[in-house]
Amino acid sequence: MADSSRRQRVADQIQKELAGLIQREMKDPRLGMVTVSSVDVSRDLAYADVYITILGKNEADERKQTLSILTRGGGFLRSKLARAMKLRIVPALRFRYDESIERGVRLSNLIEDARKKDQASDTSSGDE
Repeated sequence: MADSSRRQRVADQIQKELAGLIQREMKDPRLGMVTVSSVDVSRDLAYADVYITILGKNEADERKQTLSILTRGGGFLRSKLARAMKLRIVPALRFRYDESIERGVRLSNLIEDARKKDQASDTSSGDE
């Protein structure tokens, strides 16, 4: 079994290489600005879950289309990774949409709304 530091090094290298490959090598015009936010490699280094975000308009249809394009191009990207990395076996790529940024923005907006309501109630109670 690979230790966690090796898994992390492999994941970091895959993230770095994939970010460049997606921008340079993927020729599909429907593919927008894709960012590889993180990569999680399985214990046996057989699979890599690649988490992506999409810059610009971020609708469900666009997400689904982008994930479909990347999944179809997964074999191509894996072969390019094999040439760039010195691994005996390159992990199979599984693309996932990273919702953490959207979740963070949504939570930030909720917190800001709550603060505004608190301030509004403090000023209204101070008038009495």
